[in-house]
Amino acid sequence: MTESALTPEQILRATEDVLRRYGPAKATVVDVARALGVSHGSVYRHFASKAALREAVTERWLDRAHRELAGIAAEDGPAADRLHRWLLALFTAKRRKALDDPELFATYAALIGQTASTVVERHLETLAGQLAAIVADGVAQGAFAACDVRAAARAVFQATARFHDPCHAAEWTDPRTDADLEAVWALLLNGLAAR
Repeated sequence: MTESALTPEQILRATEDVLRRYGPAKATVVDVARALGVSHGSVYRHFASKAALREAVTERWLDRAHRELAGIAAEDGPAADRLHRWLLALFTAKRRKALDDPELFATYAALIGQTASTVVERHLETLAGQLAAIVADGVAQGAFAACDVRAAARAVFQATARFHDPCHAAEWTDPRTDADLEAVWALLLNGLAAR
């Protein structure tokens, strides 16, 4: 690969491979450059620091993992159904990532814990905004009680943390997990329902 043809996307893909191979503690920008066959200076032309590269790869991973959620939030239709599908899609995406590529999932969980920037915070706000949009639709449809929509969305997100927070990934293979999510969903729906 020529250094002039190097793109940020190529660097991010190579960074994922390097992180998978070495883990976040040992992976370096030099390793990424070596994987691409370029100098480390070429990587730094696109990403000013190792931290900036880690933030970009983390943001890319988070966005890719949760792409389906935005579509569900933007749909028309009954809010309760959309909220249920949104929660199921979030859990399914997280569990798939954890089970299909456990090394990379563990790496990203570590990166998210190390990311001192606003990447994770911005991502969580995006998810909370999607939930708030669904809850607001539910209030407008008369399906959900009038409430502080943002607070209700945050409460739903926090109440379902066991099904999306990476610190609970070891629990996601438990055969009761799907039933547990449905039980939590039933409680949430009851709490949101208009009376």
